[in-house]
Amino acid sequence: MSTSPKKRALLVLADGTHFMGESFGYAGESVGELVFNTSMSGYQEILTDPSYKGQMVVMTYPEIGNYGVNREDVESVRPFLSGFIVKEYHPIPSNFRSKMSLGDYLKRNKIVGIEGIDTRALTRHLRTHGSQLGIISTVDLDINHLIKKLRQAPGMVGIDLVKEVTCRKAYRWTEGLWRLGSVGAPLGAPHRGRHDARGGGAQHAAPLRVIAYDFGIKQNILRHLVDVGCDVTVVPATTSAQEVLAKRPDGIFLSNGPGDPEPVTYAIETIRQLLGKVPLFGICLGHQLLSLALGGKTYKLKFGHHGGNQPVMDLDTRRVEITAQNHNFAVDTESLRGKAELTHVNLNDQTVEGMRLTRIPAFSVQYHPEASPGPHDSHYLFERFVNLMRG
Repeated sequence: MSTSPKKRALLVLADGTHFMGESFGYAGESVGELVFNTSMSGYQEILTDPSYKGQMVVMTYPEIGNYGVNREDVESVRPFLSGFIVKEYHPIPSNFRSKMSLGDYLKRNKIVGIEGIDTRALTRHLRTHGSQLGIISTVDLDINHLIKKLRQAPGMVGIDLVKEVTCRKAYRWTEGLWRLGSVGAPLGAPHRGRHDARGGGAQHAAPLRVIAYDFGIKQNILRHLVDVGCDVTVVPATTSAQEVLAKRPDGIFLSNGPGDPEPVTYAIETIRQLLGKVPLFGICLGHQLLSLALGGKTYKLKFGHHGGNQPVMDLDTRRVEITAQNHNFAVDTESLRGKAELTHVNLNDQTVEGMRLTRIPAFSVQYHPEASPGPHDSHYLFERFVNLMRG
């Protein structure tokens, strides 16, 4: 190993809080909203989740990078987040699936990383004061100068980030849930279906035609849809209701995605036109957009929900699920009164986690039933979507 000293890196928050650490990954400067993720593993899936567009992720688990980066665990074509913050980066991966180190992966994708800071203190600060803009720099270590740059940077509210992560043209997805030992695609493979589903799941004689809107969709959602018997076509976020209905789908899926849902007005209007025409299922941003299409309201959470340990109660069964989540905005319960009924609630802060429409075949959840990373408690929701389409 090289004994040359590591390059210094500085993290500065909008309120002036700062941390000096060491650079890993890409050397440079980047701005984003700081959020913390409580998952113990799954950093590769987190890095490639398009919902993190415009954000910097702080990992609360102290050691990151020990299993490297592999071909199977990507959730999109590339990482979309602005920066990566860890307590201790492990530069030598030890895993039979690893194809490169995390640092090399960040460098290849020009993602600025910082290690060697007190991530516990940073997380406690964000919990107390809320998510805020931050900047990581290896080229400018002047705190006051970096604070000035942050004051000129745009925040997350009121900005449409969906248009920056959605696919450019429609494509068909055919891959089901992968099995350990199967050959994956090369790192950074195109964001499209690669091969037929590999067994498992509910395979039906007559596949259900599902159109999935890509607001920043995760690939594991698509794999789950295929595994429960869906023939999936993914379309760009700007695709009109008329174009979709012309394909005569059995159901429409509204995907996760980044940022504030309110500026995504084209999607809200499209969903409004689709209501009652075909069954709908929404996840995360798709849940929020469905709520806005109904005339509801959304609001920004103090520090959001990010991680794989959020307790959610299914109000129908009273069953508690441990869920994976990644969102900074939530739906206002009162704004949906008479339009939809609450089906799931977060047991930590009582925020809305799921709803179903009272007179229209549509439902949605705020959390991620496909996990990746995270628990598998909520996989049943994909079967629920199938039952809704067949019913």
